[in-house]
Amino acid sequence: MATDITDTTHAVDAAAVMRLLPTRPRLLALGEPTHGEDTLLDIRNELFRQLVEQEGYRTIAIESDCLMGLVVDDYVTSGTGTLDDVMERGFSHGFGASAANRELVRWMRAYNDGRPASEQLRFTGFDGPLEITGAASPRQALTALHDYLATRVDPDLLPCTAETLDRLLGADDRWTDSAAMMNPAQSVGQSAEARELRLLADDLVALLDEQAPHLIAATPRDDWDRACLYGRTATGLLHYHFRMADTSPMRMTRLCALRDLMMAHNLLALAARGPALLHAHNSHLQREKSSMQMWQGPVEWWSAGALVNARLGDGYAFIATALGTIRHQGVHTPPPDTVEGRLYALPEDRYVVDAPHLAAALGDPRPAPRVSPYFGYAPLDPSHLTGIDGIVFIKDLPGTPKS
Repeated sequence: MATDITDTTHAVDAAAVMRLLPTRPRLLALGEPTHGEDTLLDIRNELFRQLVEQEGYRTIAIESDCLMGLVVDDYVTSGTGTLDDVMERGFSHGFGASAANRELVRWMRAYNDGRPASEQLRFTGFDGPLEITGAASPRQALTALHDYLATRVDPDLLPCTAETLDRLLGADDRWTDSAAMMNPAQSVGQSAEARELRLLADDLVALLDEQAPHLIAATPRDDWDRACLYGRTATGLLHYHFRMADTSPMRMTRLCALRDLMMAHNLLALAARGPALLHAHNSHLQREKSSMQMWQGPVEWWSAGALVNARLGDGYAFIATALGTIRHQGVHTPPPDTVEGRLYALPEDRYVVDAPHLAAALGDPRPAPRVSPYFGYAPLDPSHLTGIDGIVFIKDLPGTPKS
């Protein structure tokens, strides 16, 4: 079996990835099994650079706040701001502190310098304005959408004034109270004001759609795209806050599902604009349902990758990353009867392997699932191999061992 797998392993480069796919996908996703490891992001950067230069991809999208990502896009396309400021204000989840993310932004800006807009790289975050501890206020998205419409359509068509939105939104710290994640009673998501805001957000998005012929003709396409992003984000956040106030047993399942739904809507909008490269945790990009053990028990929901794949078919491809060891996090040599253990036994340190071929070579029953000793690392699910187009396997992740 090892020889059979070895026959389909290749160096980690764009050519090896593209050989796994029947055609160039509209969305090409690279996943990672853990966050916070710059080695993985360095590999992503080099692979994405090759795909940009050899395959013509022009958008790079990562698992970060979609509104904060606008700051990064402005910088890489026009040089607005400074690199230090962009890294501080343009990323969520602490990703701005990553040296590899900084290098990605620096390279994108250098690539775009002197190129016409039609040939420039674009950056986007495709996550919602969400953190594990809670969600952002819908203020930025709602007011930006209202401002866009107020300057471009008949005022009598607007469902409310800016002052009404401001009154209903109230203080932002009501929305961002981290206590609401563990205690639904602390959430304002089902208050009378929040319910009215949901109706107004729907009306504003409907008005945006109704006026599309005029708005697209009268304003730059980027302005229209951003208005649509504001609309998706406003409605998504208000739904998320509504579920934060929910007391049903399905509360966390719905919250996880809504986050990935927001991701999927952003990714489908990217696909409509042109070919894009994606990077996020494997669990957000896989074609199967995602699952997680949380404080109230296991939750299961359809990932963004599954939702996008259902719409795009061959227009979506997913390359997972798998790891042998993360010794500084207590993840040591994988047991030989796991998928990672079989891959670890091969001589190469880093390679790309055809996942469906690997699944056929392993046969049934599948190897045992690897048990992670570290909450931040998710091993491959042996039952999901046929839903992955390829695997980038990294035998040993360098790092500083724990003292």
